[in-house]
Amino acid sequence: MTEAPKSDRLGSACSFEEATAPVNVDAILQSILGRGTERFGMAAAVLRGERIIAQGAAGVRKRGSAERVTLDDQFHLGSCTKAMTATLVAMLVEEGKLNWTTPLGEVFADTVKPMHPAWEKVTLRQVLAHRAGLPFETDGPGRVFNLLRAPYASFRSVTELMRPPRARLGTVPQQRLEIARLALSRPPVIPPDTKYWYSNEGYVLAGAVPEHLTGRAWEDLMRERLFQPLGIRTGGFGQPGTPGKIDQPWGHSAFVGKPIDPGSPAAQFPFYYGPAGLAHMTIADWAKFIALHLRGDPANPHCQAALLKLDTFAELHAVAPTTPYSRGWVMRGITRRVTGDAGPVVTYRAGWFISTSRWAKGTQPGDTGRRLWHGGSNGISHSIVCIAPEINFAVLVASNSVAIWKTRQAVKALIRTFAPKKLEDRKTTRPQDHDRQEYRGDSKQ
Repeated sequence: MTEAPKSDRLGSACSFEEATAPVNVDAILQSILGRGTERFGMAAAVLRGERIIAQGAAGVRKRGSAERVTLDDQFHLGSCTKAMTATLVAMLVEEGKLNWTTPLGEVFADTVKPMHPAWEKVTLRQVLAHRAGLPFETDGPGRVFNLLRAPYASFRSVTELMRPPRARLGTVPQQRLEIARLALSRPPVIPPDTKYWYSNEGYVLAGAVPEHLTGRAWEDLMRERLFQPLGIRTGGFGQPGTPGKIDQPWGHSAFVGKPIDPGSPAAQFPFYYGPAGLAHMTIADWAKFIALHLRGDPANPHCQAALLKLDTFAELHAVAPTTPYSRGWVMRGITRRVTGDAGPVVTYRAGWFISTSRWAKGTQPGDTGRRLWHGGSNGISHSIVCIAPEINFAVLVASNSVAIWKTRQAVKALIRTFAPKKLEDRKTTRPQDHDRQEYRGDSKQ
């Protein structure tokens, strides 16, 4: 393994443009926020390789306050944490402590008793690809409803409704192990490895695997094995900020835009939820993790492995089998909503949605325009990342509001402005046509 990439180190293929300071995109974000600039804020970064070539911040930390969002602010990443959990698992695979085909029956043989027979042969790869048949949440639809109404519940009741039954005592790793016991003692929601079924519970269980094997908490492993080697200094878990102070962006209710104090129980997911979506950090620190995956992808013409081997990145980024839930209006709608494209097929692998798009297509033989992307939310904030390995390019946007349409517009605008343009497109396509076809969705992708 090579050493982790340093934030100030340039790759061998860097140009003069890449050696200059990042372009300020405050004005782009400001224009997208519009009147919302006094209601919430966002920060963004654009990567070429491991270097930030553009960055900016706009809006306010809290609705009704004068404190502006800055590039030093920390944002909740929600389900964009899942790729970090999968990366941690990959490290254990490389060390021989696990295998991608290790069955759950083997991992939890001594601790989960009785285990429903259907889980005994379900593999770690299937769990990380949402193909294990695990439910969406630890308490199913009832928990989703609880999360949605949490910002309106009383302080006395909200903490209880955010917790699953029988997981209210003990350390956080003990709670995750208890969730694994509950999940694996019941039959699957659907037969394993037959359909894609997005599961936050699956990633809670995935976080319990390294805890079970190492005796260390997932949070400690993340700091020691991922954050520290990458130089991520602001990484933490849960809602960032000091209770009662506006020293970090506050989240805002999805329904009425009400700012939520970071000390309020309504702002907090239970900590056992961490592997599924509780990481927070600055946009620049998040970019260090994204650069790890951008540069490690074998399709990147300037690929360079760090922390993991190239073969492991290929496993994490491989196109998964397509299933009925990988096609159709549901997944196409998610693709269009998050990235502005409507790719015909979307699959999921190890914390990444995977699809193709014309703007992401490289110039090497065999390039398909494959891109990796994900969105994340804790109900009061939203984040999006989109990686295009073939053109060595990525965009990250984070907001302290569930304004998905705004974060999507920011991603589109930054792609439109900074993604490499093909020579033939420059010669034959008018700017307005290029915008419509490459960044707003093309049915022929």
